[in-house]
Amino acid sequence: MLRSTMNRGFSLTFENGLTVSVQFGTSSLCERLDYYPPAGNDLRNAVTESPDAEIAIWDKENNWYEFGHGRVKGYCSADDVARWITKVREAETLNSIQP
Repeated sequence: MLRSTMNRGFSLTFENGLTVSVQFGTSSLCERLDYYPPAGNDLRNAVTESPDAEIAIWDKENNWYEFGHGRVKGYCSADDVARWITKVREAETLNSIQP
């Protein structure tokens, strides 16, 4: 399952029942934290860019992965995001995800 979040990010749910959310727009723990588009800007055609993003991971019972400092890991580079997506896709359970 793939989902989009109002031009601010996306989430992926894998066959193992785990979901990873990647957010990089307004109110996300990224360089774009305080960015707000100009009034009247049509978000359907807008492109949001950021050098980093926040990620969160949960399972089908809505149990969240703990990163050691909370449920959200902020300021992840594109390479970090790709590594976490792979970890989540390959994990058998939430508890089997290696930091």
